[in-house]
Amino acid sequence: MLANPNPGLYIHIPFCLRKCPYCDFYSTADLSLKPAFLKALLLEIRLTAGPACTFDTVYLGGGTPSLLDTGDIQQIIDAINEYHSILPDAEFTIEANPGTVRPRQLSALRDVGVNRINIGVQSFQSRFLRFLGRIHTAGDSDRAVQSARDAGFENIGLDLIYGLPGQSKADLAEDLRRAVAFRPAHLSCYTLTYEPETPMGRQRQAGRIRPMPDGRLADLMIVTAEYLGANGYERYEISNYARSEPSEHQLNRSKHNQKYWNHVPYLGLGPSAHSYAPPVRRWNMRDVGKYIDRLADGQLPVGGKEQLSRRQEMTESIYLGFRQADGIILDRFNQAFECDFLQEFSDPLVFLKSEGLLMVDETACRLTEKGMRLLDSVVERFLILDF
Repeated sequence: MLANPNPGLYIHIPFCLRKCPYCDFYSTADLSLKPAFLKALLLEIRLTAGPACTFDTVYLGGGTPSLLDTGDIQQIIDAINEYHSILPDAEFTIEANPGTVRPRQLSALRDVGVNRINIGVQSFQSRFLRFLGRIHTAGDSDRAVQSARDAGFENIGLDLIYGLPGQSKADLAEDLRRAVAFRPAHLSCYTLTYEPETPMGRQRQAGRIRPMPDGRLADLMIVTAEYLGANGYERYEISNYARSEPSEHQLNRSKHNQKYWNHVPYLGLGPSAHSYAPPVRRWNMRDVGKYIDRLADGQLPVGGKEQLSRRQEMTESIYLGFRQADGIILDRFNQAFECDFLQEFSDPLVFLKSEGLLMVDETACRLTEKGMRLLDSVVERFLILDF
């Protein structure tokens, strides 16, 4: 719920050299499908052209978008500029795997207009990279970040994963130290999750992996927030930190991801991509072969859709608002749902304030650091109400 926002454009590139065992995002290792996929994607870009709609963010995610040739990315950019309206100063992000990027490729990406790169480091330590099934080494990560700098990227984001079995506070601090040494504009620090349909999720269910206990995980969350805060990074979402020089910290936040957290419309293209035009959410087929076939027939590859009720949208706004350091902006929430947030939820607010889990001022309701560590429990206090 941002004031007068532009929508965002997401493009899903569904290819990986090898699938990571923890990853639940759709991808395939069959790279022979790349030419047919690109042809289908260019057609989907054309078919989704519509009434004047100006995007101020473009995000190439995956999968591993850095597996595409620069010429392929140039074709994608040319197509979205031909059939959709993109602001000249739009944030244009590409995700990259340290094991697949090359210096010449990075320079070419800058030349075609990509101005932000998000590098999936995950860890700088070999044993954790092996556990996560990553194809790269710590040395690859060092070289990828330096090559991005040399290519002219100033807006560099790094992804880390913590909460791995056997990981200590010292282990996490070492990963954070290595990441901060590069002075990236952005850091995403995610806790390891075990999605049921992934190999790692099945190993957990079979008892072959024992997840980190919640108490130790909370300790690592504290380590992350304190270390990054002491080194000049502002936590603006529960897992996301922006380098906080006064002149640029708002720019260092991911403009695109903030759209997801604030119920801003977005268009998703590619297999499994989601789109949102309030109150309707739809998603594409989660199969690149079916995606290609559907578009070859001249049809959009829609896999399903749902219309969110007022209750569903309100629930999502509370959950996503509490994930952010800015919290739930009261005027925006009240206007969107034609209610008084403080009055509607007075009982849980009184209790949670007394427990030191949230704070309220005249503009917003925000979680404290303690509240963020107990996010799910906090949100449950709001879900039991019949609103």
